[in-house]
Amino acid sequence: MAGVMDSTDAPQLIEHIHKSVAFTPFDVKWVPCSARFLVVGTTPRNQGAFQVIEMQRGEENVVLESEKPSGIKCCTFGASSIEDRHVACGDFAGQLNIWDLERPEVNLFSAQAHAGIVNCIDGIGGMGIGYGAPEIVTGGRDGCVRVWDPRVPEPVVSLEPEDETARDCWAVTFGNSFNDDDRSVAMGYDNGDVKLYDMRAQAMRWETNVGNGVTSCAFDRKDIEMNKLIVTTLESKYKLFDVRTQHPEEGFSALSERAHKATVWLAKHLPQNRDIWVTGGGNGGLNIYKYHYPTSRTTQHKDGHLAGQMGEVELLNSRVISTQPVVSFDWSPDKEGLACMACLDQTVRVMLVTKLHKY
Repeated sequence: MAGVMDSTDAPQLIEHIHKSVAFTPFDVKWVPCSARFLVVGTTPRNQGAFQVIEMQRGEENVVLESEKPSGIKCCTFGASSIEDRHVACGDFAGQLNIWDLERPEVNLFSAQAHAGIVNCIDGIGGMGIGYGAPEIVTGGRDGCVRVWDPRVPEPVVSLEPEDETARDCWAVTFGNSFNDDDRSVAMGYDNGDVKLYDMRAQAMRWETNVGNGVTSCAFDRKDIEMNKLIVTTLESKYKLFDVRTQHPEEGFSALSERAHKATVWLAKHLPQNRDIWVTGGGNGGLNIYKYHYPTSRTTQHKDGHLAGQMGEVELLNSRVISTQPVVSFDWSPDKEGLACMACLDQTVRVMLVTKLHKY
């Protein structure tokens, strides 16, 4: 159960910049090693909106604006080197495209990734995070999850539904990339299924169902041995799994929390402290949480195997920012407490979260 917060010494959520945009934003990401962030979305004419905003002395300036053929649903810099700053985007036509921010009209890579919308995307192997080759994972409305190496035109892994009644894949994320061989993909579906695929073994390692459609999933770190996995869902819930210890029958231990009194759209761990995370809600609110580990992370199961043991979650602070859902949030990897976010009221915001160093 989340502990009761003491707001006097809690992290404060301060709105630094508030900017209206002429399109519906779906994703925001910081441009690596810069004071700029990318906003992608859909214009009223169903074209792709692609905008880079730079912060200068407390003000925001649009330094790059480009229109793409199809609305853009998701983006990631995760498979790019810090020097190149190539962004991979998934769109409403099922295309996966990679663009260079310096020359956004030039398509560096393009593939028909899915039969419908590319709902979600993640990257690894770039940004100095994770080992091994740069790879991108996409999840689509067609129920498929595909892993791409930008150096080859075909997917290196394609996980397709076994029957015709395919469930929408709403969330994908990389993790467990702590050496050149190991890498895993976690994926969540609209019926509540959560699956963990081991890319080294080329096999599904674990499956469960969380009861409600999965809106996002995230490891607390991608470049360490799997530690915690957070899964957010419809019906104002999220679930935290301890993925360090897997019991052969029971799987991973977990705890559930209620938040926002609305859909929990996302959860993002603070890059500088993996035990702090933010959730974004359908009520337009942000919640900041901290995880407290138990005295012992494992316990002896009655069958003799080790099973994971959960700690406690503390709610540090919460604030309603917008009247519409928070659909994207990205912590700055360079500046602790700096974040950008997008809401469905056609606004993007830059937030400052204070006092995080105290935790």
